[in-house]
Amino acid sequence: MKKIIVLLILGLIIYGLIFYFKPFKPLDPSVIIDKIVVTKHQRTLDLISNDQVVKTYKISLGRVPKGAKEFEGDKKTPEGSYIIDDKNPNSAYHKNLGISYPNKADIEHADSLGKSPGGLIKIHGMKNGFGWIGRFHLLRDWTLGCIAVTDQEIDELYEYVKIGTPIEIKP
Repeated sequence: MKKIIVLLILGLIIYGLIFYFKPFKPLDPSVIIDKIVVTKHQRTLDLISNDQVVKTYKISLGRVPKGAKEFEGDKKTPEGSYIIDDKNPNSAYHKNLGISYPNKADIEHADSLGKSPGGLIKIHGMKNGFGWIGRFHLLRDWTLGCIAVTDQEIDELYEYVKIGTPIEIKP
């Protein structure tokens, strides 16, 4: 029985190391990103160019991943159509891309609940100083409503995604 447990633990360690050190395939420099599609239930962020998915990233979401963001502090990631409206190379989370949440419908919905819709929804890397976590951040949803990727991935997104790029966030 001890041998089986030891083999299981070693297997998990080896799997974890392979997962962590999986090679990063960079995006083709000639690609122009037309749109971003986030599919929350799959935990994916797709980059679209000429109606084709050119790259997919695995993501972490807000701590309450099911359902659309309703108000500030609900820890949900929004759902709907937005644009990338900001780029910040000096954020508390490595780098980030701003998402134009809240839109008019988001504001009206939060108002109907007597609450603020919140804001500052971003696609970002790891909290500064924690980049070493890498892909292990995918083990749980941990943001307050943002979309998280690794530092290497946000570096690539920061380079290729332009302000004004549409982003669709689906359930």
